Amino acid sequence: MTEVSKKENLIASWFMWHFYQMPQFLFLIWKNFISFSLDFFSIPLLIATLFSPWRRYKWRYPGRFDIKGFFETLISNIFSRVVGAICRLFLIIVGIPVIVFMVLAGFIVILFWIIMPLVLVVLMFLLYAPLEV
Repeated sequence: MTEVSKKENLIASWFMWHFYQMPQFLFLIWKNFISFSLDFFSIPLLIATLFSPWRRYKWRYPGRFDIKGFFETLISNIFSRVVGAICRLFLIIVGIPVIVFMVLAGFIVILFWIIMPLVLVVLMFLLYAPLEV
């Protein structure tokens, strides 16, 4: 961070660090976590390719007129798309709560960081205040 010089007030330096520099750093970390989660789950891509075949497994239809071969290929391709849709839906269902959790957790951490000195001062007054009997 920054080095405290002899002429700078220690309390002013602490306020600068606690309320300006550290929240910037926490926002950067929060942004990185959200960016990683979005990239890891890639929900827009999963939605765009929801009914694509699983692992690009596609069977070619027979070149000649073959009813049995046509329906075997059709069922296999449909099955591959259903498996792909199920796997992608599972990742979407898991990914959305993870991203929401990252957003909420980051917000709570930054809010806690900002109000922590006030909470500590209030707790000190509550704990060390003379008890009235």
